[in-house]
Amino acid sequence: MADKITLEDLRPAEGSTHKSKRVGRGRSSGHGKTSCRGHNGEGQRSGNSQKRGFEGGQMPSYRQMPKLKGFTNFAALNYAEINVKDIEKLGVAEIDLTYLIENGKAHPSSEALRVLGNGEISKAVTVKARHFTASAKEKIEKAGGKAELV
Repeated sequence: MADKITLEDLRPAEGSTHKSKRVGRGRSSGHGKTSCRGHNGEGQRSGNSQKRGFEGGQMPSYRQMPKLKGFTNFAALNYAEINVKDIEKLGVAEIDLTYLIENGKAHPSSEALRVLGNGEISKAVTVKARHFTASAKEKIEKAGGKAELV
C-alpha cells in the first residue's frame, strides 16, 4: 500500500526557494556598510524611487529616439477587387480596370485589378486583370470565358 501524502510531507521543489538578501548585517555578510546602495547620491537615501526610464537627468533614451511612423511599401499597388459573382451581374463581354473605373465600380485611384473567386458565373466573359485567384480563373474558363493577365 502506497503512503499517503499529508500536508506535513509537502516541500518546495529543489532549487525553487532562496534565502532573502539580508542587507546591513555587517561586513562579513557581503552586504554590509553601504548595504548594496553605493556611497552618495539619490539612490543611497531611503524613500528613493525613480520613474521608469529615468537616467539621472540625462535625456532618456526613449525620448532621444525618433517616433516610429510605421513602414510604407513604395512598390505596393492600389488594387481594385471584383468577385466572379459581380462580373456575372455586369453583363458585359469584356471587363478591364478602365471599364470598372468609368462605370463607378472601382475607385479612380486604383492601379490594378484583382479578380476573386467568390460566387458563380455562367456567361462567357473576357477579363483582363493583374491577378486572378485560382478559383476565379477556373470558374471564368469553365464558363467559356478568358482570364487574361495584364
